[in-house]
Amino acid sequence: MPVIELKNISKYICGDVNLKILDREFLVLLGANGSGKTTLLNVIAGLIDYDGSVLFDGMAMDNVPVNRRRVSYLFQDLLLFPHLDVVANVAYGLRTLKRPSEQIKTKVNELLRMMKIEHLAARYPNQLSGGEKQRVALARALAVLPKVLLLDEPLSSLDAQSAKYLRVELKQIHCKLGVTTVYVTHDLQEAEEMADRVAVIQNGRLEQVGTPEEIFFYPANRSVSDFIGMPNILECDYCHSIGHGLMEVVCGGLPIIVPHDGNSIRRIVLFPHDIYVSDTKPPGPTLNRFQGIITEIETAQEAVRIEVKAGKNKLLAEMPHHIFEGLNLTKGKDVFIILKLRRIKTYEKKDL
Repeated sequence: MPVIELKNISKYICGDVNLKILDREFLVLLGANGSGKTTLLNVIAGLIDYDGSVLFDGMAMDNVPVNRRRVSYLFQDLLLFPHLDVVANVAYGLRTLKRPSEQIKTKVNELLRMMKIEHLAARYPNQLSGGEKQRVALARALAVLPKVLLLDEPLSSLDAQSAKYLRVELKQIHCKLGVTTVYVTHDLQEAEEMADRVAVIQNGRLEQVGTPEEIFFYPANRSVSDFIGMPNILECDYCHSIGHGLMEVVCGGLPIIVPHDGNSIRRIVLFPHDIYVSDTKPPGPTLNRFQGIITEIETAQEAVRIEVKAGKNKLLAEMPHHIFEGLNLTKGKDVFIILKLRRIKTYEKKDL
């Protein structure tokens, strides 16, 4: 499968983008709507003109037509043929390539089994659920044995439970087939769960490329930090295991319990919406409960952000407006905070 190189790509909002996608890699393009993600997919596929160069394994593809790039593209709206049943939809690309009938039948049956849609073979798109349509569209994309698979927010229309199952299955299929894959999303959880590496794109510029861990624990700049939710990144002074899959880490004087079975922890991350703030002492066990003082309050459109100094740390918490209005929280006030145990991410590796 090819290594894909984008060199000095400029088109629409994208300006001078350089990106290398590795052989058999599952790379996620992560960014807000309108940031240039789909434009880069279209450039790789050869669907639009552009300035710069696209290389597959070092060979320039700029003058190679779409049908000779060995690229399959799963669009956001799927584009299943409404007048064809599932079998005919999956077989469409193979028939266009004039493959022998027996070969088409064998390949289609193999893909129906892989995608767990054998029972849907005779149905038409209007008889399928959203998740079933996604499986059919993916099977059709894989039928022509592409070298590159491009996926444009394929799960965005699904409910959370269906999306969760399909994320797992899509990653398993990628591992089995080894197709170089570029997956577009604005969903941070999708990127974290699926990506070998993540490329964060904002306003047509690549802000950072790295593993999900590198993005979370070492955001390259304020733009990346803001996009992923302004995480609290705490350096760990020391740590020790307390058994049962838990470890105590001390960060800036706070003894914090985290779920961890590995070795020494270097950093922890906790997102603002996973920190509970109260002006009264909450009931319950003392696990990950601390006292602090409010140092800043910022009212944003989507929520209220509260900076709390606890130990030597300044932690950013976030809560909806209606909850904030029911509390007596002001700058300089002593408060109680709870760090949600299961939401804390841990990082073992040395500084990058």
